[in-house]
Amino acid sequence: MCDFCVMETVKDRMLSRRDLFRVAGVGAAAAAMTTAAPRIMPGTQAMAAGHGSVADMTHELHEDFPTFFGEQQFFREQKFNWEEHKFNLFELRVNEHTGTHVDAPLHFSENGRSVAEIPVGDLVSPLCVIDIRDRAAGDPDAQLTPDDIKAWISAHGEIPERACVAMNSGWEAHLGTDTFRNADAEGKMHFPGFHVEAAQMLLETSAAGIAVDSLSLDFGPSPDFATHYAWLSAGRWGLECIANLDAMPASGATLVVGAPKHRGGSGGPARVFAML
Repeated sequence: MCDFCVMETVKDRMLSRRDLFRVAGVGAAAAAMTTAAPRIMPGTQAMAAGHGSVADMTHELHEDFPTFFGEQQFFREQKFNWEEHKFNLFELRVNEHTGTHVDAPLHFSENGRSVAEIPVGDLVSPLCVIDIRDRAAGDPDAQLTPDDIKAWISAHGEIPERACVAMNSGWEAHLGTDTFRNADAEGKMHFPGFHVEAAQMLLETSAAGIAVDSLSLDFGPSPDFATHYAWLSAGRWGLECIANLDAMPASGATLVVGAPKHRGGSGGPARVFAML
């Protein structure tokens, strides 16, 4: 089929869909006409019972988003545009571990599950938020420890089945500044993460994942990625650069991880949200 025919077919379909949406979706369209999407929205009838709102836990991905290696890892090229073609289409090139993203077991194991092989049931998790903001404010190399987990359990009960345990270090506040990577003169980074002993303690539970609001599951100056190796090689998943933890309760929210599903992937950018 010629290029002209393809474009005319696309335009016809777009017009047909536009007419359908105009009739069926006037209310939804009106609700969507806002200047900026709020980070927490009211729930819908389709939401699981017991949850009344939904919160976005994902940072917007763009070319300048900070990365572990300090180099650009997200690229896009516009292949079609509205002015010429009457539709928009971008071609993306992205490192799997960029922005708010999932670490699959394969990331730090020889033959662990790829991101496409993570059971979908493990991607819907009770969210346990452990707050170490006070400690991290005075020490960028702070780590979430077994004592922090014990204190959380003492206050909120046992770690739920297939939970995601998230470290809230307050590090999101540094996004957009050099402090997010916090590299010293020798290039060594300084930001909070999980202590390997905390990961090992959680391996004794059925927790499915752990999450951090910084660039790595391991703290910045880690010499050996001990937490990555301990946690991911055991078949669990991780989330790095999670957003909006300050808006979450310590317990009671449900995290939904929209992990990508590319064959053989070691991880990938994800759309993550929480139901409260």
